[in-house]
Amino acid sequence: MKITGIQCWRVPLTSHTTYYMADGKTCDTVDSIVIRINTDNGITGWGEVCPIPHYLPAYSNGVVPAIEEITPVLIGADPIGPEALMHQLSRHLKGHDYAKSAIDTALWDLTAKSANKPLYRLLGGPYLSKLPLYHSITCINASDMAAIAKDAYKTGIRQFQVKLGADDDWQHDAERLIKVREAVGAGPLVYGDWNCGAQPLDAIRVARAVMHLDIMLEQPCQTLENCASVKQSCQLPMKIDESAHDIGSLLQANKLGCMDAVALKLSKFGGLSNMRRARDLCVHLGTRMCIEDTWGSDINTATAMHLATATPAASVLNVCDLSGYVYPRLDEHGPTRENGFISVSEEPGHGINPDPTVLGEPCAVFT
Repeated sequence: MKITGIQCWRVPLTSHTTYYMADGKTCDTVDSIVIRINTDNGITGWGEVCPIPHYLPAYSNGVVPAIEEITPVLIGADPIGPEALMHQLSRHLKGHDYAKSAIDTALWDLTAKSANKPLYRLLGGPYLSKLPLYHSITCINASDMAAIAKDAYKTGIRQFQVKLGADDDWQHDAERLIKVREAVGAGPLVYGDWNCGAQPLDAIRVARAVMHLDIMLEQPCQTLENCASVKQSCQLPMKIDESAHDIGSLLQANKLGCMDAVALKLSKFGGLSNMRRARDLCVHLGTRMCIEDTWGSDINTATAMHLATATPAASVLNVCDLSGYVYPRLDEHGPTRENGFISVSEEPGHGINPDPTVLGEPCAVFT
């Protein structure tokens, strides 16, 4: 089997609710780049990347030029066995891991389809038939956030990410966590996420105001050292997100003692090939994982969930149905939440077949 061409589409994804985060960050409409790798025997592989510029050093307009740069390595190559080919791409073009993640996803999709197996079978699964979801709550006033949490609780959700820091007021953030905790009662997981937007002092004041409650903190500060100092001040469990992007950062966070949980995201790690190795390290370290991507629709959602399905249950904290937060969906038959859980398709590959009417005309074609 040989790669004969690559097609790229730009699909604007709009959030059902605008997400307000710390440090003036918002997420409303974001362009997702969808790619298809074609082969000489008719099997195709689909990938997706949806970078948010204020979240990572990545942007959608950088995806297609990066793919164009690595096209000479891809065209004519054998797509089966993604890790070897991804190694060649890394030697040809340093960095730009977010763009490469879409290629890696498509190669894994192709490999699984060639084997006529669902993707999780190639990644070591299955361990789980149903994956626990979390619900992310935009940073608005505390009472409205508590109402959102109650509504999500009624649908079976038992894990709640509370966005913090949008108004730069630590007392409001403490109130947000307290009211959401009260709204969902004892038992469900509640964690406050600053998305790197807090100064250590403000995060410490929030943490000490809620340390009598069952609360987890998520990436309050930009550096792992500052996150570790926040945890040391209150001893609340902590999840690392933005700072976890490769094996070295995972080892550093573990050494600092601030990685009780971690978010593994496809575009941060450059795709499944790297993220699978990160998954194995986290299993060894005893770190609970949220397995997802920064943003996106059905392809990103399904691909991350296949890796979660192939991960020991005790190591899986949760997953995110990204496609449930945005419209349009790429595939109306993609996975959807049910009573707080979600499951992958049993079709070969990652199981997503994008609707041509949603994609429209390609923005780039390489042959």
